[in-house]
Amino acid sequence: MELFDKLYDEHENAKVRFIGFTTEDTRYDFGIIYTNLFFGKPLVVCMQTGRSTLLDPKDIEDIEYLQTVFRIPDKKQATDLAEFFSGTLPTIPFVIQYE
Repeated sequence: MELFDKLYDEHENAKVRFIGFTTEDTRYDFGIIYTNLFFGKPLVVCMQTGRSTLLDPKDIEDIEYLQTVFRIPDKKQATDLAEFFSGTLPTIPFVIQYE
């Protein structure tokens, strides 16, 4: 018996966007990986801290979630980040990935 049971091993040419911007309070640098995996949610990586998450439009509306995942202490900064993501990330229809 093998030590690990492989769940998936996919190769994909993914579209990646790197974007840096500033608000009144701080600077952000993100990598956004668009993939067909993960129910169509883009993988968002903070290039400064290495923290990452999968985001969809519902996740962006949850300011407390953004504060937690990116460890943002100020609610205004998280609101600014949500505004940025809502204009940057595409609205992706739900895709059934597992049957």
